[in-house]
Amino acid sequence: MQIRFAHLRERSTSGGWIDFAVFSAKPIDGDYSAALADLTARAINAGCKIDQSALMYNDCGRVRFYGDKNLVDYLSKRGCPVLNKTLTF
Repeated sequence: MQIRFAHLRERSTSGGWIDFAVFSAKPIDGDYSAALADLTARAINAGCKIDQSALMYNDCGRVRFYGDKNLVDYLSKRGCPVLNKTLTF
């Protein structure tokens, strides 16, 4: 199975850097929390530094985000990031 995701680094409001991942996935069983935790752990094990993470999925024709509240707020204002990595498992 392959999951595409965005792995990005942006300035935080406090001036430091935040490394985050946005996975393009919607869990079939509806357990968003478990899916996000699993994908985040897999990306970290693959060598990605991740401070915050979120899921990005399509729901009735609209893009939705699930995950860290601050990251979801940021993504809701900025839109969909470019998916620049792939996890294979």
